[in-house]
Amino acid sequence: MKKILVTGANGQLGSELGVLASKYPSYDWIFADRTQITLDNLEVLKLQLNEFQPDVIFNCGAYTAVDKAETETELAFTINHLAIELIAKYTSEKNAKLIHISTDYVFDGTSSIALDEEAETNPINVYGASKRAGEIACLNKNPNAIVIRTSWVYSKFGNNFVKTMQRLMQERDSISVVNDQIGSPTYAADLAQAMIDILQSPQWIPGIYNYSNEGEISWYEFALAIKEFGRYNCNVGGIPSSSYPTPAKRPEFSLLDKKKIKAIYNLEIPDYKESLKEMFV
Repeated sequence: MKKILVTGANGQLGSELGVLASKYPSYDWIFADRTQITLDNLEVLKLQLNEFQPDVIFNCGAYTAVDKAETETELAFTINHLAIELIAKYTSEKNAKLIHISTDYVFDGTSSIALDEEAETNPINVYGASKRAGEIACLNKNPNAIVIRTSWVYSKFGNNFVKTMQRLMQERDSISVVNDQIGSPTYAADLAQAMIDILQSPQWIPGIYNYSNEGEISWYEFALAIKEFGRYNCNVGGIPSSSYPTPAKRPEFSLLDKKKIKAIYNLEIPDYKESLKEMFV
């Protein structure tokens, strides 16, 4: 029985994999939280990996506090770069499979067309830089690994944009949401299923892949869809990013091109509205 180790088990993606695991009893699932897989302490991490001895690692653990990363640079790089370097080295030496999750924040946002896996990276914040360093280290240490870049992740679990909007729309008469950052949301349940589908595929083709739901929208348009499905009475207005300054800059355009993952793994990716509706059911 193959042993799958899921890091970041209490995060959005780890939690969604936890929901799906019961459908795949042929695997021995290990869901490791930050105490069982300690990404910020490399010596401890090394011992933990040797203890678990997984055949597959789904690396969903990450430092994701985008604004805090601007001041917690060392911690962000330890978790997002050095820890994945160690995990990649371990999986390479043990001939274990690795799927590592990355982000659209490796891009600078200056593109006007959907970004494919060959598009030039140029992170504009510490979080993005740490994740890009992790991608490079991952494939350097384990050329047989798969890296999946995703964007705007949300779920019934954890903290995310959808849950924040749900709360604010019930608390307030009106809210403002940035309308000049373009991309596509990712329902973590869809990405979790895609990871399992890739693992079960007859072929394993390493490298970088993009995955998000279909659609090209702004955060403002995403908020309008949340309002629609939640039937909230709150008034939602659009504002430019300049009216909502944050410590970390965000890419203005980070729409991911999904042709590669759809072609190689024959994945059907739902439209963002279909998946958002699922969360409201």
